[in-house]
Amino acid sequence: MTQRTRGGRPMASSTVRGAAIRIRGLHKSFGNEPVLRGIDLEVAEGEVVCVIGPSGSGKSTLLRCVNLLEEPDTGEVVVGGTEITDPDVDIDAARRRIGMVFQHFHLFPHLDVTANLTLPQRRVLGRDRAHAAAVARERLERVGLADKAHAYPGRLSGGQQQRVAIARALAMDPEVMLFDEPTSALDPELVGEVLAVMRELAGDGMTMMVVTHEMGFAREAADRVVFLDGGEIVEQGPAARVVGEPRHERTRAFLRRVLDPVAATTAAEAAEGSGSGRTPGSSPG
Repeated sequence: MTQRTRGGRPMASSTVRGAAIRIRGLHKSFGNEPVLRGIDLEVAEGEVVCVIGPSGSGKSTLLRCVNLLEEPDTGEVVVGGTEITDPDVDIDAARRRIGMVFQHFHLFPHLDVTANLTLPQRRVLGRDRAHAAAVARERLERVGLADKAHAYPGRLSGGQQQRVAIARALAMDPEVMLFDEPTSALDPELVGEVLAVMRELAGDGMTMMVVTHEMGFAREAADRVVFLDGGEIVEQGPAARVVGEPRHERTRAFLRRVLDPVAATTAAEAAEGSGSGRTPGSSPG
């Protein structure tokens, strides 16, 4: 049997690899509003999982529960064999194994790029100045920004700042990377440079859980796509199948809106007009 590949290596399979992330029975509410309703999900070592779904579906909350930035009401989250939802866990130690990249960059504006990468290494990992600087140089080269080592964030484009944020997370040597819509705050022409770095990480075998609206990235770089709606997993499976041939009507409706919003709007208006006995655009009698 021919193995699918991504980035020149076999794509991850949860049947042959251990679980890097395991989520069981996860529930989360804000006040009286349920946001996550019993999520069960595993991400294998070296697997790339993209989580898609409409705004308000619980995608970002799910991601933030993985490193306890949001505390679940009930359920279990295990990362690298450590249950981070255990009340007795050393959460700071557990988080050192998890890199996270947010929608916004959260760089220190008064520090240059190198200092943005070395400060957390020295404070959290206890690395000396020389070691931290060497790691910073390597990670900046990895994201294509070696020439910006002494620039300040305010002198960088949004795409460059997000790549610095990725390099900063990688400098901590995480076992898994979480991405919360990392391109949503960028101008369209800057999205590609960030996605290129993420594709390279995927090809290198980094375990990644990515919340995204970039369907092209999900189809090309992910092993698996999970569609979340109303705080529940509606559908999941191989990326090409879920994005290209979704089985659930809710998934199909979401992808129509994302991939062809004009056609989706036209179809919705036509359906509304048909239901009212009028043609779209006609006046009400």
